[in-house]
Amino acid sequence: MAKVKITQVKSTIKRPKDQKATIIALGLGKINRSVLVESNPAINGMINKVSHLVKVEEA
Repeated sequence: MAKVKITQVKSTIKRPKDQKATIIALGLGKINRSVLVESNPAINGMINKVSHLVKVEEA
């Protein structure tokens, strides 16, 4: 599997609880925080849910 770098670029203020929980589950929570994760169907689903709040790059 490929690794992806996920960076939060927008705030979770005034977002639904499920989107806030997804950001925390990805290991983010502050703007410009990045995590390096292994790409799998579960992670891809989380990325799709909050795609408007994060930037994704191949690592």
